[in-house]
Amino acid sequence: MWTSALLTIGMLVISNIFMTFAWYGHLKLQQSGYSSNWPLFAVIIFSWAIALFEYSFQVPANRIGFCGNGGPFTLMQLKVMQEAITLIIFTIFTIVFFKGEALHWNHFVAFVLLIAAVYFVFLDTSK
Repeated sequence: MWTSALLTIGMLVISNIFMTFAWYGHLKLQQSGYSSNWPLFAVIIFSWAIALFEYSFQVPANRIGFCGNGGPFTLMQLKVMQEAITLIIFTIFTIVFFKGEALHWNHFVAFVLLIAAVYFVFLDTSK
């Protein structure tokens, strides 16, 4: 049970790294001048190529982790956990690659609320 939980979480982290690069990496490439002359179609194809790797981790993570397939997580738990992981990865990506973006107090409040969302979605209400 713990093995599938850790595998699911690990695969969700990897998939979200790829997703963040697929969705926002092209902006950094444009800033650096590498892809500033690419037509939008080329940027979309480039992002899709990266997203293929994202799906290669996301889909198996959901299959392994879903309680309907013998995993430890409900569908709601998988989704809320994935969203929390997405925002953590996105925040790290933004801080590392986009130096002009700053974190403010409201971002920290939002993160606390997301952690609360994860807590509440895992709360056992059957008691």
